[in-house]
Amino acid sequence: MRVVEDVRRLEDAPPRVVLTAGSFDGVHLGHQRILEQVRRHARERNGAAAVLTMRPHPREFFSPSHAPNLLTSDAKKLALLEEAGMDAVFFLPFNAETARMTPEEFVQQILVERCGIEHIVIGHDFRFGHQAEGDYHFLTQAAARYGFEVTEAPPVLIDGERISSTLIRERILQGDLEKAAELLGRRYTLQGEVVTGRSIGQTIGYPTANIQPYHSAVPAQGVYAAEAHLNSRTHMAAVNIGVAPTIRHEEPAIEAFILDFDRNIQGYEIEIVFHHRLRPERKFPSRDALVQQIGRDVEAIRAYFGGEAPQS
Repeated sequence: MRVVEDVRRLEDAPPRVVLTAGSFDGVHLGHQRILEQVRRHARERNGAAAVLTMRPHPREFFSPSHAPNLLTSDAKKLALLEEAGMDAVFFLPFNAETARMTPEEFVQQILVERCGIEHIVIGHDFRFGHQAEGDYHFLTQAAARYGFEVTEAPPVLIDGERISSTLIRERILQGDLEKAAELLGRRYTLQGEVVTGRSIGQTIGYPTANIQPYHSAVPAQGVYAAEAHLNSRTHMAAVNIGVAPTIRHEEPAIEAFILDFDRNIQGYEIEIVFHHRLRPERKFPSRDALVQQIGRDVEAIRAYFGGEAPQS
């Protein structure tokens, strides 16, 4: 899959581009429905299926203090888009110049002149251009002038709720990983780097990998049954998210005790696949009580996975 870091500098767009545009955070089931249509229309034209996405997220640009908790890092998003069959991803840097761009300028300069689109597929709520003035109606008028086609994809509903990145973020922040997985079409994952911690877990017999995440949608505080993907291998893991109130009071941390594993992985990249929230985080009367509970948590995780590590 071809990745173009700045579409404004694109000089050699693929032939017969069928494109969709948006943030595509999470690449959830609603996004996947749109991508299916892009892929189908591209096949009909013997053309290229492409995505135009903004970086940073527009809400992060306009209001950094109220930026959304992102579901995917750029690397994960690209991997999911490639898995969905996209031939190219074009990034549009979102800055003051982009924010001032009128809908007409966006269509002419980006979609037509740079991407060379023949067809665009958009979600029902897609807006673009200065103050989000561009919409499906504007695109249909522009299509007549510039000679491309437009398709608007309807929303995807589950249990009467419209699937959206916002809804999935809410479920994750509540610790409802099963519902988040249903909306995503896969289990929620968190990617990050293993960083130096206080090594307290090692002193109680449960050394943990402290994870600095690459994106910001972190599940609710608690203990989770999870998988740890590391160096192309999969391990069972007990993941604690919180402040560990029994032994310290400080900023929340993400700590993974990887079962049947004893290597030093500081500095490694790791991906945590969340399965099930075992319990909320709580303070225990003593370290011994905490250690006993961790032991029960580990046994519960072994039972959850049938006593064996998940298949890589």
